[in-house]
Amino acid sequence: MSEPIKIDIWSDIACPWCYIGKRKFEAGSGLFAGAGDGRGVEVEYHSFELSPDTPVDFEGSEVDFLAGHKGMPAGQVEQMLERVTGIASSVGLDYHFDTLKHTNTVKAHELLHFAKEQGKQLELAERLFRAYFVEGRHVGRVEDLADLAAEVGLDRAAALEALESSRYLSDVRADQETATGYGINGVPFFVIDGRYGVSGAQDAQTFAQVLEQVWSERAQVPA
Repeated sequence: MSEPIKIDIWSDIACPWCYIGKRKFEAGSGLFAGAGDGRGVEVEYHSFELSPDTPVDFEGSEVDFLAGHKGMPAGQVEQMLERVTGIASSVGLDYHFDTLKHTNTVKAHELLHFAKEQGKQLELAERLFRAYFVEGRHVGRVEDLADLAAEVGLDRAAALEALESSRYLSDVRADQETATGYGINGVPFFVIDGRYGVSGAQDAQTFAQVLEQVWSERAQVPA
């Protein structure tokens, strides 16, 4: 049996393309694994903040935020969000930008590091994305995050203590420093087997091809 291919993914819970990219990567890794011979992947999420200066309780809608943040007319932002909603729908995601609660995501990243220690990072990442883009839940406040942690089987009190103590903030900052070292300035960004970088929400077939290439190169290296 060969070791699974390690996939390090830099993403932000508040990044719509990151959730879309997650679905496309899952489809691509499924195609890759379906070819058999022990093909598999091991995924780890890493922290990236798109808007670290965002307040926890942002007053206004997603249109308000993007219009202010990007300096775009509100009508243009609405068209952009409509387009993103359509692309999300094409991979089975039902985005609701009208109910989305824009917030600071640093605590969500801290919680993902807590979940990684407990072997629940992948489940929590999915739960946070869904809560934010689909359900209109708040993912910036520690009490709300602790509730979401409990929903994936994590101990709520332990999660709350970890968030209130900021125990994992240094891990978040370490991820961000590594991203800077790699030259990552946008997400999602996928580092495959520590050697190849794939930027953006690429098609499933693209991910499958890169994984297959890495697998083939491994096979050519003498044991």
